[in-house]
Amino acid sequence: MHRTALIALLFASPAFAQDSAVNPLAAAGCGANEIHFDVKTDKKQHPTAQPDAGKALVYVIGAAWPDYAEVHIGTPPTRFGIDGTWVGANGYRSYFFFPVEPGDHRLCTSAQSKFERVVKSSAAATSFTAEAGKTYYFLTKTPAGQNSYGGIKLVSVDPAEAQVLIAATAFSTFRPKK
Repeated sequence: MHRTALIALLFASPAFAQDSAVNPLAAAGCGANEIHFDVKTDKKQHPTAQPDAGKALVYVIGAAWPDYAEVHIGTPPTRFGIDGTWVGANGYRSYFFFPVEPGDHRLCTSAQSKFERVVKSSAAATSFTAEAGKTYYFLTKTPAGQNSYGGIKLVSVDPAEAQVLIAATAFSTFRPKK
């Protein structure tokens, strides 16, 4: 009787039970995989912005191997999330920007796909601390020797280099798919 009670206690204890609601990608900053975006890019416009009062501004620029493939046929959009919520998506060789509150944040990216394997193998994340009035630039990058989604990283970019990258990419606009 005591053994049965002990086993029941162990499996009922939060320390020993697995929480199926915990999503490691959400903890990394990604949003729910069910959220997808329709993305359009404009090569002719390269808008920039300044941070709103009391906020910081974040630019995300696509420069991983799919953004420079010799042949581009239907590369899926790359979503970007902050603190567990998707904020938008990039199309082929593009960028966008969004405001954030000052403080610690987790920025995440992954390919938009219905296939969990593709989402997990294309995910990358980084943490940063935003200060009001500052602008931050991040780039999706494929490390040397990698040529698949499995090798994508999300890296901080020098502001001067970011201007060169923005000039060479299209501006993304997006809306959630219904």
